[in-house]
Amino acid sequence: MFDLWQVVLKAWNFLAEPFSFEFILRAFASALIVGTLCAVTGSFLIVRRLSLLGLVVSNSVIPGVAIAFLLSLNIFVGGFLSGVLATLALSWLQLKTRIKEDAAMGIVMAVFFSLGIILITEIQKTKKVDLNEFLYGNILGITYPDLFTSLGIGVVALVIVYVLFRQLVLLSFDPLWTEAVGLPANRLHYTLMALISLTVVASMQAVGVVLTIALMIIPGATAYLITKRFATMIKVAMGLGVVSSIVGLYISFYLDIPSGPSIVMVSAVLLLATIFLGPLVRRLPWQALYDRIYGVVVLKDETVPNTAALERADKE
Repeated sequence: MFDLWQVVLKAWNFLAEPFSFEFILRAFASALIVGTLCAVTGSFLIVRRLSLLGLVVSNSVIPGVAIAFLLSLNIFVGGFLSGVLATLALSWLQLKTRIKEDAAMGIVMAVFFSLGIILITEIQKTKKVDLNEFLYGNILGITYPDLFTSLGIGVVALVIVYVLFRQLVLLSFDPLWTEAVGLPANRLHYTLMALISLTVVASMQAVGVVLTIALMIIPGATAYLITKRFATMIKVAMGLGVVSSIVGLYISFYLDIPSGPSIVMVSAVLLLATIFLGPLVRRLPWQALYDRIYGVVVLKDETVPNTAALERADKE
């Protein structure tokens, strides 16, 4: 009994030790915000097969951040406007030229990312700026103003998703039907892209613009393997995002490694565990559990009728 108590005490000390530092408390709060927000917006990208578009937006906020820094403006506003501008530039290329969608994405991402690197390099000549913090984040350096800003952005984004959830789900599963029933498909698309931009600027201080897309896509992809209900997929992705962020922070704290990459690697491990352990879960005898989690793991695409998917999303 005494040995068991010692084990429990050591486990408690292990979990509680990081919280003796105030900057760790801020980091954990930021991780909760980022893990939740990235999972929600990333789930829409997964079902729309627009993961590359998320990568474009995430890399396109850098010029806006750099320009805002030069003009002594709020870098969150600059990053958001830059992400929206990149989305508009992508749409213009697709509408006004014969360039295919994937090529247009590559062009916009390359141009905006290169411009951002040039601007940051010029800034570094006169001011002390760490480029790595823009690219890979520094969640341990989160300040209270940064934390409250991220929280405000996260709340706004999640409220928009909640209000427009049915419309965004319909757009994600069937854009043509969205237009047929009279909904503004283009406006909803740009709203979703604006939400992606908000997600990136809210997360860039924590995990950086390069790793934000990983935190948006990997938990959502893992949840996609676990459930066939979209509303459930979002909830599972949120849980995975939060767990990845918290576990990644613990690993970063005790092993003294960068926090952003640590969080992403934990997400990747959870994805691999889902893939390799999935067949074992499918053999469980409890049919109710199987029906709920839907045959983990789906290693091939299974087409679900759009109407049925929407009905399930509505019931959730």
